[in-house]
Amino acid sequence: MPVWCCRCSLAGHFRNYSDPETEGQILNSLVQYFGDSFSRKVKAMPLVEEISLPEDSSLTLPVVIVGNGPSGICLSYMLSGYRPYLSSEAVHPNPILHSKLEEARHLSIIDQDLEYLSEGLEGRSSNPVAILLDTLLHPDADFGYDYPSVLHWKLEQHHYIPHLVFGKGPPGGAWHHMEGSMLTISFGNWMELPGLKFKDWVATKRRNIKSDRVTPEEIACYYKHYVKVMGLQKNFRENTYITSISRLYRGQDDDQDSDDISTQQLQMEKSTFIKRNWEIRGYQRIGDGSHVPFCLFAENVALATGTLDSPTYLQVEGEDFPFVFHSMPEFGAAISKGKLHGKVDPVLIVGSGLTAADAVLCAYNNNIPVIHVFRKRVTDPSLIFKQLPKKLYPEYHKVYHMMCTQSYSIDSNLLSAYTSFPEHHVLSFKTDMKCVLQSVSGLKKIFKLSAAVVLIGSHPNLSFLKEQGYDLGHNSNQPITCKGNPVEIDPYTYECTKETNLFALGPLVGDNFVRFLKGGALGVVRCLVTRQKRKQHLIVERGGGDGVA
Repeated sequence: MPVWCCRCSLAGHFRNYSDPETEGQILNSLVQYFGDSFSRKVKAMPLVEEISLPEDSSLTLPVVIVGNGPSGICLSYMLSGYRPYLSSEAVHPNPILHSKLEEARHLSIIDQDLEYLSEGLEGRSSNPVAILLDTLLHPDADFGYDYPSVLHWKLEQHHYIPHLVFGKGPPGGAWHHMEGSMLTISFGNWMELPGLKFKDWVATKRRNIKSDRVTPEEIACYYKHYVKVMGLQKNFRENTYITSISRLYRGQDDDQDSDDISTQQLQMEKSTFIKRNWEIRGYQRIGDGSHVPFCLFAENVALATGTLDSPTYLQVEGEDFPFVFHSMPEFGAAISKGKLHGKVDPVLIVGSGLTAADAVLCAYNNNIPVIHVFRKRVTDPSLIFKQLPKKLYPEYHKVYHMMCTQSYSIDSNLLSAYTSFPEHHVLSFKTDMKCVLQSVSGLKKIFKLSAAVVLIGSHPNLSFLKEQGYDLGHNSNQPITCKGNPVEIDPYTYECTKETNLFALGPLVGDNFVRFLKGGALGVVRCLVTRQKRKQHLIVERGGGDGVA
């Protein structure tokens, strides 16, 4: 099986780099991974722009990453051979963890027992490896300390694992589409990736650093620059859209339909590598707007799509009317175009999270009256505002103060700048731009609006997977979401428990903060490296071989 088909042959992959030295480096890295027989197979392959699928070839790309946000970037960084080691003079403030690290100081963290290192650690992630790497990069950060990382990173090129990263836009993913004027919820150094301090980078971009928090626009630029400065560009493909990821052949343990498997495939079923192959189909959008389809194969697929693809809907009558928005960019565009300027009727904002708070601030700062509807009580301990220090997040506490003190009553004046409706939900939207609200007690209210913004969460678009990825979650009857139904994974390898050789990391597994998603990359690479060592050991025991699994 070839690496590329449909204009994406291996030769086409090399042609993207005009530098012969770069092509040689890629070839050498592939040889290192697959074995010496790789070079003989490449020489035998037709180097043409379009090729049909040959029936007999054991060559496949080791890893394909879907998503080029911080999760995908960090995974590419580690797959490219960057290894974390305990710094020579570092002392971790956790004495038990430090003692464990000292036991194998000469080994990179990737080559150590992650379960052993993670044992007993606590943090704001449900994934132990995420907590482990976070506490190594930001020791005791949740206690307000700013200790330096105890790790240093080495580039060991012989550990490079060939891979490609696919994204719909430039590296940085969804960060390029967020509102550029809003401050991020995390400190700037918590948004950084290994090997490039955010403070050092941002110091070259702006004169005055008044706050540790930064804008999404700055973060997006940092991620794009990171890929370039770390030499990862050769692994990234922009403007690519994945349409299908499926098993090339089904194994004996999978449900089989007679139409899915040919007689020849059934005869080949005992070959172990066939069961691990994935077929990835999609297209790349080029300059003139046309689509160039591609098809490739991979041993392993890593899902790093994030969860911001599709907004969550209320599922109520009239929600598809044009005056109802479901994202901050839509709402921001309506304001910037003057569509809401001078309107007397309020904007309805639905939701109690930080995105909804951003919408409230946006409307408030543009002198647009707001009706703010949310299901929770203002005293609900799960409200995100209760987890944010007032001194660091004054704008969000301003919104929370209004939520508490300016709630609706019979005597309320809806012409005021802001009115909150705790413990309310939307029943329907009407064609005359009215909405019907209902309280927890069942009392209904009708209001005339200038617009509505529904910001109650989002979920990933996994339509390229069978069952749209539903079967990968803890609850197979529900769509994948960051909080309610993340992908079910092995906590130390990040491999999907319901699909071998399929990995997930970042928000898909509940790690919505950049500081924690880096642990996913560590877990995935540790798993791949361990399996590769096992393969090589088996080859040696059997007295040689092609080195291709």
